[in-house]
Amino acid sequence: MNKVIGGAGDMVDAKPADYKDNLYLAVNGAWQENAEIPADKSRTGGFSDLDEGVEKTLMKDFHEFANNENEINDDLMLQAIKLYRLANNVDHLSKFHQQPILKDIQRINDLESLKDLSDNLADLSKDGFPLPIDIGIEADMKDTSKNVVYVQGASLILPDKTYYDEDNESGKQLLAKYAEVAGRLLSMIGYKLDDAKVIVEKALSFDKSLVPIVKSSEEWADYTKVYNPMDFSDFVAKSNNLDLRSLVVDLINDTPEKVIIEEPRYLDNLGKLVNDETFENIKAWMMVKFLTGNASILDEEFRQTIGEYNLALSGAKELKNRTKYAYNFAAGMFSEVVGVYYGKKYFGEKAKEDVRSMVKKMISIYEQRLSNNNWLSEDTKKKAIVKLDKIVIKVGYPDKIDDIYSKFEINENDSLYDNVSRLRKIITQNSLDQYHKPVDRTKWLMPGHMVNACYDPSRNDITFPAAILQAPFYSLNQTSSENFGGIGAVIAHEISHAFDNNGAQFDEYGNMNNWWTKEDYAKFKTLTQKMISEFDGIPYANGKVNGTLVVSENVADVGGLRCALEAAKSESDFDVKKFFINWARVWRNKSTKQLTEMFLSIDVHSPAPLRANVMAQNMDEFYDAFDVKSGDGMWLDKEQRVNIW
Repeated sequence: MNKVIGGAGDMVDAKPADYKDNLYLAVNGAWQENAEIPADKSRTGGFSDLDEGVEKTLMKDFHEFANNENEINDDLMLQAIKLYRLANNVDHLSKFHQQPILKDIQRINDLESLKDLSDNLADLSKDGFPLPIDIGIEADMKDTSKNVVYVQGASLILPDKTYYDEDNESGKQLLAKYAEVAGRLLSMIGYKLDDAKVIVEKALSFDKSLVPIVKSSEEWADYTKVYNPMDFSDFVAKSNNLDLRSLVVDLINDTPEKVIIEEPRYLDNLGKLVNDETFENIKAWMMVKFLTGNASILDEEFRQTIGEYNLALSGAKELKNRTKYAYNFAAGMFSEVVGVYYGKKYFGEKAKEDVRSMVKKMISIYEQRLSNNNWLSEDTKKKAIVKLDKIVIKVGYPDKIDDIYSKFEINENDSLYDNVSRLRKIITQNSLDQYHKPVDRTKWLMPGHMVNACYDPSRNDITFPAAILQAPFYSLNQTSSENFGGIGAVIAHEISHAFDNNGAQFDEYGNMNNWWTKEDYAKFKTLTQKMISEFDGIPYANGKVNGTLVVSENVADVGGLRCALEAAKSESDFDVKKFFINWARVWRNKSTKQLTEMFLSIDVHSPAPLRANVMAQNMDEFYDAFDVKSGDGMWLDKEQRVNIW
């Protein structure tokens, strides 16, 4: 295999190329040479461009609503606009400056011993303070009709363990920038510079102690490994220093029989991480994490200060202006409300039905491919088809907005910090309340204005928000082949997630359950290993692709492209070249060096140019379409091509 295919994707000197040598650059090379990343963004291209279009559209609407409330005919949207207006009111917020956060910083300051921390764990958790151990409520992966307690460890300051490697210069620079910014933030809330420096040093010391113990992004990517059930009595006995019983019982108002441990290694090392000797470091870490996590909702001066670290992390040249920040913040807090508004106004019921029928078509093609599959036994095929038929399709936006939003009330006379704290407490309490309720299968994982799509293995559902359903992914002005190379491949990609290395371990109801024969699963593992090897070590942007980290998305990509190609072939106007050209077009992407580096460490998706190129290399039809021969850059020997679904 040509292991450098697509390597120029994020490079400044990318040049147009021939289809035979580099599909991605043949389609996007001229664009790549001239594309400029907006100053307040860290990338541009397919998904990002659509995202920017949605942002512009909704910002205009928000602006008009903010100036004329009478135009709003929805109470929930009115609250979203109030939050937008408040977040954009720089003069009003500057009057509060650091004041609103001081009472919460004082709560951390008042912790005088490990026992204090232990006694207050549940209250601190409810109020959103970072803790060395915490819980969340999610569906039981083995019985997705009911919710259970998941136990979580602390997270690192930098995005992934790899940033802390001895030879990682970016990691060292970022940590130094974080320390400098955190110190300044502490001085802005009243600490002397020397004291602030000591607090930051202690915080970084606790952060460093987490590095060998927390999971890496590669480990998190093996989704089923978060499921480690433990009897509650055994869990409680795991710490002599922290009252783990009260943490759970006080938060869920119940005593569970079991909890699910997401990071067994973390729990095993809890005593080493959290003890009387480390208490002062933990206290400092809680303060620094809490302050850096909330600085941007104080006032503009605080947002600009923490923004310096965020810019260093993302590589963007400047922060979003205040109005854009206010819009994004309000649209994030009221995501489902804004998504339904966007979907109804700019997408509508007819488009919903069109896309739903496309999804059904892709599912029927998938069913055909499963039936004709040459490496599965009949028994596994039948069960795979049952799972396929049970996939729940969510298109555009939900029919009903989650009840939680009716509890959100914004007081524009108050500070942004206090408003947001109230909302976050409502969200946390609502999440904890789910423990006593059955799993809500109607819940959407993505709002209508998000340019994305997803598969949820625990619900066996696929979600296609309204915002992704536009050119170049989908347009009535594009040919059917172009649409199948765009949105068709995205749809089939999400269906394929039901049968990737993670999804394959869940049944039609979303329960973790082995429905494969032993022999079939062994064959499947061999194929996924081939996919790991195909990508592992490809040089990219001064780094290398980690094949294990990206395997699930690659399995979905190759299955999605294969299935979309079959669907495109069934149309009378099939054009194989247009299919592959639009497939490559949707992956156009130019990112900052910093973002590219971060994604190579933490993202479960391969770099966009490689998704375009390597997946096309796996399709025999690509070679015929562009007359690719051995020796050409896009050539891959037949036995090295990976096809799974």
